[in-house]
Amino acid sequence: MIRRATVLAVGSLKGWAREGSEDYLRRLRRYFPVEVAEVAEEDLNRRTPEEVLMAESERLRRRLPEGAYVMALDRERGRPTSSTAFAERLERLGLEGRSHVAFVIGGALGLDEALLRRADARVSFGPITLPHALARIVLLEQLFRAVKISRGEKYHW
Repeated sequence: MIRRATVLAVGSLKGWAREGSEDYLRRLRRYFPVEVAEVAEEDLNRRTPEEVLMAESERLRRRLPEGAYVMALDRERGRPTSSTAFAERLERLGLEGRSHVAFVIGGALGLDEALLRRADARVSFGPITLPHALARIVLLEQLFRAVKISRGEKYHW
């Protein structure tokens, strides 16, 4: 299993999304350090979609941890995965010495092509479109579930 995770995300969470995120972060941090780095969202009303994608992705790129395996969340072109397959993938990364994984979550428009090319892998948690705040909670829950699966511990299946 990986030994460290960084979640890079566009935007900050509020209300129930923040509470859900904090809950899963508390659970995960019992197993390994998890850092969350948020970057500012661009105003979709003041810039073109291309400008928004480029600016947000550049902010994320600057925050990528040195030496981390980079996994981008990409609903459309990411590799669909089950919870068990996700756990096995993280287990394999840890065994290969890639124990620090940085997960990248874009804003409302996703991630630009340059950042997607920079990623070591792309993952999709399914074909539905999720708001980026909810995508972050789903990612944290799946990380927690992966830890439980890898450790052979009970969790709701």
